[in-house]
Amino acid sequence: MIEIALLAIAILVITLTLGVPLPYCFGAALMVMYFIGDVTMKGMMLWGVQQLGNPILLAIPLFVLAGTIMAESGIAASLLRFVNAFVGHIRGGLGVVAAVSCAVIGAISGSGLTGIAAIGPILIPEMEKRGYPREYATALIANSSILGLLIPPSVTMIVYGWVTDTSILACFLATLGPGLLIMFSFSVMNLWMSRNFNLILDDKPTFNQLSTEVTKRGIHAFPALLMPVIILGGIYGGIMTPTEAAAIAVIYSVPVGFLIYKGLRLSNFLDAGKEAATAVGAIMFMILFSMILSQMFVYESIPQQIVSSIFAITENKIVLLIFINILLFLVGMVVNDITAIILIAPLLLPLMNALGVSPVQFAAIMGVNTAMGGVTPPYASILYLGARIGKVKVTKVIPPAMFLIVTGYVPVVFLTSFWPDLSLFLPRLFGY
Repeated sequence: MIEIALLAIAILVITLTLGVPLPYCFGAALMVMYFIGDVTMKGMMLWGVQQLGNPILLAIPLFVLAGTIMAESGIAASLLRFVNAFVGHIRGGLGVVAAVSCAVIGAISGSGLTGIAAIGPILIPEMEKRGYPREYATALIANSSILGLLIPPSVTMIVYGWVTDTSILACFLATLGPGLLIMFSFSVMNLWMSRNFNLILDDKPTFNQLSTEVTKRGIHAFPALLMPVIILGGIYGGIMTPTEAAAIAVIYSVPVGFLIYKGLRLSNFLDAGKEAATAVGAIMFMILFSMILSQMFVYESIPQQIVSSIFAITENKIVLLIFINILLFLVGMVVNDITAIILIAPLLLPLMNALGVSPVQFAAIMGVNTAMGGVTPPYASILYLGARIGKVKVTKVIPPAMFLIVTGYVPVVFLTSFWPDLSLFLPRLFGY
């Protein structure tokens, strides 16, 4: 049966690589399990539809909607100007603004695409005007946008917690440390790279000028800064669940966008709703079919067979963790993060438990690897969107993007795997 399961996964990967729509890809893998593996489909579809009614999943469309509204409302632009007040006069400071702003956006929207959609149109032309190569600016903002998948609340961690029956709040906290470390590493690499660019810098302000500007922009950005405080404070303070926080994010962003920043109008508000509905429809279909396929694997005891087969080769924890990271990276290159988590997490969780890796640390390991897939071809949805927004060829964006991945991201992947406290310190601190 394990050979049939591997064949189903191979069919899935091949069809995804060929650009076949996601439901058909999973349908082809299900057909392999049904016709060749003789796995019954009785009750599977009904079970899958029932699972979609889980209230936890309601957080996904709400966070997606909050992200699309925020991208249109002017909230992102206000945050951007506020952060730029601190470091805009420093060589490479504008690149640091990009990394930090995308992290803040991620703390609001829970999505990797929101960062590039909200920050890219504003910051890429500005960075080019200040002397950054356009392809580098696009790559930096696209790479920084994946912080939205790690800085809580995160849609991928909601799905992981639901699939593996792990505390979602613990999963949020597990990816916070790696996410902040990646933000810091991107900022440092940007400062180092900026030495080679002929940048136009603002005059260094006096202390009084700086404090005046920070105060002025801070007052304007206060409603935007209040948004992550309400959401994250409500979640970790035990006041609201992630689903309720997602609803609050939508409710809060609408009047702020219409009345305070006035970036929202009826036309683009409806467009944001349509865009969110389209994205959520695709996500839910993907979740349904991938969940049925993973349930088939569990029903046939495929995870246990995989554990036995791998342990027959080696029981060395370091070797196995390296192998698992490579596997997750390769999977992330060909499927999106949610698909990878639903498909791979139930398969590998028994192996991670056997290695002594907790489900919470595994959440961080999966999170950083699948997020990296968003900017790693051939899948690289965030990178492709960045290239389209930045109006630059993908082939020109890939080299600087890969440089940032190798120097700023990959070290954090291995730290997350081999230094458990990076992902477990905060969950333990909060009692998870």
